[in-house]
Amino acid sequence: MLVTAVALIEPNSTILMQQRRFTAVHGGLWEFPGGKLEFGESPENAAIRELEEELGIRIDPGALDAVGFASGLTAPVPEGSEPGQRPLVILLYACRRWHGVPQAHDAEAIAWHRPDAIASLEMPPLDYPLAEALNRYLGTYSRR
Repeated sequence: MLVTAVALIEPNSTILMQQRRFTAVHGGLWEFPGGKLEFGESPENAAIRELEEELGIRIDPGALDAVGFASGLTAPVPEGSEPGQRPLVILLYACRRWHGVPQAHDAEAIAWHRPDAIASLEMPPLDYPLAEALNRYLGTYSRR
C-alpha cells in the first residue's frame, strides 16, 4: 500500500500534525496529514486531494517538495476485514504554501509543533522515521 503524507510548514517553522480519529487504527495518535493513493493517481495528486479532504486547504503541485519515505507493515486490520498485515510505504512531502486555513475535517484535532518536538508525540511507528527525515530536511536533526 502506498500512502502520501505532507508536513505543512508555517513561516515560523512550526509543523501541522493531526490526531487520528479515536475509532481508527492507531486512534488518538498524532500523524502527518495525508492518505492512500487511489488507483491511477500520482503521489502528488493524492497528497493534494487528501489535504483538501482532511484539512480543507488547496495546494499547488509545485509547492510540494519530496522529503523522504518510511516503509514497514500495516497495523493489524480491524476485525471483519481482510486478515494479516500488508507492506506499507509512506512518502513524505513538505509544503510551505497553501490556500485556506487548515481545519480538522477528518481528525480529532490538529496542532502546530516545533520540528524538534514532533518526535516526542505519540505517533504510529512509521511517523517517527518521517519526523527524522523532516528534521534532516529542515537542517535541525541531530543524532543522539
